[in-house]
Amino acid sequence: MKLDGTLIAAFGRQYEVRTTTGEILLCVPRGKKSVFACGDRVKVGVTGPGQGVIDKLEERSSLLYRSDAWRQKLIAANATQVVLVVATEPSFSDEFLSRCLCAAESQHLKTLIVLNKADISAGLENSRALLAPFAALGYPILELSALGDVDALRERLVGETSLLVGQSGMGKSTLTNALIPEARAQTREISEVLDTGKHTTTFARLYPLPEGGGIIDSPGMQTFGLAHLDAEALEASFREFRPYVGQCRFRDCRHDAEPGCALQTAAEAGQIDPRRLRQFLMFRHECEQAKRQAQGW
Repeated sequence: MKLDGTLIAAFGRQYEVRTTTGEILLCVPRGKKSVFACGDRVKVGVTGPGQGVIDKLEERSSLLYRSDAWRQKLIAANATQVVLVVATEPSFSDEFLSRCLCAAESQHLKTLIVLNKADISAGLENSRALLAPFAALGYPILELSALGDVDALRERLVGETSLLVGQSGMGKSTLTNALIPEARAQTREISEVLDTGKHTTTFARLYPLPEGGGIIDSPGMQTFGLAHLDAEALEASFREFRPYVGQCRFRDCRHDAEPGCALQTAAEAGQIDPRRLRQFLMFRHECEQAKRQAQGW
């Protein structure tokens, strides 16, 4: 008998699946390929007490992943919102933030930037300055402390499947534990099942919210490659570029040094943040280089 379920944790070639009956099964994929992500909806077959095999992957509404020339790292499937967690300390990278936003925009997902540790005044103004260009683009920003009141964030999560993304040390797991107190216990339990502690910080996990919806806590990361995006998709993921698309003098303008470039003109006029344009050019170069490396050029 096949059961419908949702993949709620992914670690290596083992997956934890919650069936529609509420049963939790530790599953492996059928065959050699392991192409599943936390949040995937699947059909599973029971192979023993608490054990199962994944037989079918259902169609996804979204898929967040990062990639370079050699590999893709699946992060989460079927998310409806990406929550980007930064903090006043340690300092965060606005470039990393831009990369994550590109990935979210390419999947047409809602976004929310959370400035954690806002009670630490030493780095607050610098953090706000780094976030100002994103606020100007209309990205919502919420300041809070994971160790204090998180109700404002909880309100933004109800009814959504939200992926928490951020660099290491930003406090994602602390936020998860504040929103869902039993999350710490669940993380410890799966570590015991796998007979190792190293997985507790390296696998994504989906937690249901009592109010409806859920959050996917992903491992902290320092890089976010976008090699899976072509030049057109990357350009479209910068929302401030959209009014200028097709306005350049040359149809194949690369927005670098060509005369009559609408994006360069807008940047010079202060209508586009020059730093964001430089990031776009850097990301595009990385994507093109990754494609050449993958093809063995």
